[in-house]
Amino acid sequence: MPELTPRRKLLVLAVCCLSLFLVSMDSTIVNLALPSIQRSFGAGVSSLQWTIDAYTVVMAALLMLSGSTGDRVGRRRTFQTGLALFTLGSLLCSLAPGIAPLIAFRMLQAVGGSMLNPVAMSIVTNTFTEPRERARAIGVWGAVFGVSMALGPVTGGALVGAVGWRSIFWINVPIGIAAFTLAALFVPESKAPRARRVDPVGQALVIVVLGSLTYAIIEAPHAGWLSARTLGVFAITVLALAVLVPYEKRRPEPLIDPRFFASAPFSGATIIAVCAFASMGGFLFLNAIYLQNVRGFTPLHAGLLTLPTAAMILALAPVSGRIVARRGARRPLVLGATALTVAGLLLTRVTATAPLPLLVTAYLVFGIGFGLLNPPITNTAVSGMPRAQAGVAAAVASTSRMVGSTLGVAVLGAVVTSHITGPLATGFAPASHYAWWIMVGCGVTAVVLGFATTGTWARGTAERFVETEERVVSAR
Repeated sequence: MPELTPRRKLLVLAVCCLSLFLVSMDSTIVNLALPSIQRSFGAGVSSLQWTIDAYTVVMAALLMLSGSTGDRVGRRRTFQTGLALFTLGSLLCSLAPGIAPLIAFRMLQAVGGSMLNPVAMSIVTNTFTEPRERARAIGVWGAVFGVSMALGPVTGGALVGAVGWRSIFWINVPIGIAAFTLAALFVPESKAPRARRVDPVGQALVIVVLGSLTYAIIEAPHAGWLSARTLGVFAITVLALAVLVPYEKRRPEPLIDPRFFASAPFSGATIIAVCAFASMGGFLFLNAIYLQNVRGFTPLHAGLLTLPTAAMILALAPVSGRIVARRGARRPLVLGATALTVAGLLLTRVTATAPLPLLVTAYLVFGIGFGLLNPPITNTAVSGMPRAQAGVAAAVASTSRMVGSTLGVAVLGAVVTSHITGPLATGFAPASHYAWWIMVGCGVTAVVLGFATTGTWARGTAERFVETEERVVSAR
């Protein structure tokens, strides 16, 4: 990539952040539209879960492949292809005649979306080569991610209330076209000096693991948790995972190298990402149904009630980034995870007639937790890897976020569906308590890992892993 002027570098960063904003907001904006989609198509809760998880499963499964494809065929070319597919998928979603086509078009959106975030991150890291300016660029990237996640529910509620649920997909079309045009004008083409080989077997196994696990969890409340179908699909998940790990260990250039998890900061960041985003995915999904179908709020009012969450994420994401830069990742990780735990405890007190101050307080505390917790995840993952593997580490962190969101919607939604007795209006709130206790468990897990993976022992495992990788590279 040729040396760019500071102004051109900022333009490249802006284009990449625009794509990040588009994809990340879409993963949350749909939640407030779910009750309207349900009424429009007469869909069940499992169909609503698939409307969210069809997007996140495909994204999670293809992120690593898309990143390596950009290195191989050209990052700008892959980036623009992703924008075109995402924009087309959004347009088709807005025209969907039924719930099944909508889910299929969401998958097309996700194929395009998978080509955006990892490739855009690779473009950013190759544009900002000086360590300090790269750190600032990644900080901006993380802040934009937090802003998009925060604004999704509010924007979705406003659009659904004013125009209808199809408008949440219309909004992506002009933004996607603008990002495609700006990329052509300002983003230079680049490739990796030596691109990673395609790993079709590993890619297929990852798809089987994520797809079968999600299917089993979402469909289990209807098929029965101990039914032959559910147990059979879970068995497929276990078998695929049992084949994937040893196969990837033997590959000279694996899709996901299991050896990376020898670095405690890397493996800890991966699990924390899953916990944080499982909490976020489940929180947004369940609250959308609770506020509209149980409490009877309009989509706009439901979106406004999530403003405390959005405001805290917006305010604290950049603060967390600065704390990480000055004092390390431990404080924001632990404080954020603690706040998520407290939010889960508050939500276990929610009833069908819970006072609004309780809800607003829980949403506020959740926003504090997620706002502090999300920014250090990528930094912690990257810090536990050799510099040459920073892109792979960031891609795995992004994949972990998507896996977490998928599992949050699948697991928390399935647990609630399994425990609802009687009409939704009266049975949903007490059934949701089981889900909120799971969120408490995610928060506690993140607290423990926040301490364990940022100390002296963890840094030692990262240093040993880096030394081992450097010896392997030198031997080649």
